[in-house]
Amino acid sequence: MTEPRPPAHRRLGVISPRWLAAGGAVVLAAIVGTALLLQNGGSACAAPPSTSAHTGKATFYDLGSGTGNCSFPSSPADDLFVALGPDQYSAGAACGTYLDVTGPKGKVRVKVTDSCPECAAGHLDLSRTAFKKIGAEVDGIIPITYKTVLNPAVPGPLTVRIQEGSSQYWFSALIDNHGNQLTSVKVSSKGGAFRTTKRADYNYWIIDAGAGPGPFTIKITDLYGGSATVTGITLSPGRTQKTTAHLVGTRAVKGLPPASPTPTKKKPAASPSKSSATPAASTAAPLLESTVTTDPTTKAETSVDLAAGSPSCG
Repeated sequence: MTEPRPPAHRRLGVISPRWLAAGGAVVLAAIVGTALLLQNGGSACAAPPSTSAHTGKATFYDLGSGTGNCSFPSSPADDLFVALGPDQYSAGAACGTYLDVTGPKGKVRVKVTDSCPECAAGHLDLSRTAFKKIGAEVDGIIPITYKTVLNPAVPGPLTVRIQEGSSQYWFSALIDNHGNQLTSVKVSSKGGAFRTTKRADYNYWIIDAGAGPGPFTIKITDLYGGSATVTGITLSPGRTQKTTAHLVGTRAVKGLPPASPTPTKKKPAASPSKSSATPAASTAAPLLESTVTTDPTTKAETSVDLAAGSPSCG
């Protein structure tokens, strides 16, 4: 008998004081969020977010003991995070990315962990800690400039958290420490065919019909061509499973910091004769690197592919 799956929903039980002020907007956002999941199928195949600076304004809020709409089980250790309005939250696509925000007192880097239903584009709702780093708390609202960070430093390797209520008949997973915007998450159980997930606006990647009993192999791809495949992920709802893979755009090899793509190495061409025509431009494919490691705590083997090149929709 097929086991009923938990409904796709926003984490409405996680409410900060700001949402109380928003009142009915929270309930409306939940309904709209579910509709967006059905409408866009979790697709994130879109143009990369601009890394140019934009102007706007910042406010602040206290999250309290809950978590934001991105469903990360805890706030960043440094308490530097931000909530974005619907246009920039983009039905969860912005979750886990980072912004550099500059205000009257300086600059701060924040992780996108929440949505702000009442915020227009350019209005960033910062954690109180982040706000105080760039402005005076008594001002309440400050002018800012901000931009998306490409290949940001992250606290550690990729993690996978299987959602509570998941089973072999309904799969739902949260990916963290990816840094850049993700475009796809594909899942295979026991070496079977990969199945494509759909991203809910609360940042879990879902297969309604389930992915089997596991253990799972999960292929994670970001907007800039970075790809990591992690194996040995078990069906353990509510537990965060660490891997050894780092996924930061085109710098996905374990242990290496973000950097510019490495150009393809080419052998020196022979000197042309006087009658030779001008050599054609190189059409060599982007450099591809890989590494395989094993997480000593989860025994999960990790294969990481590095593909330099233009943004990919995976």
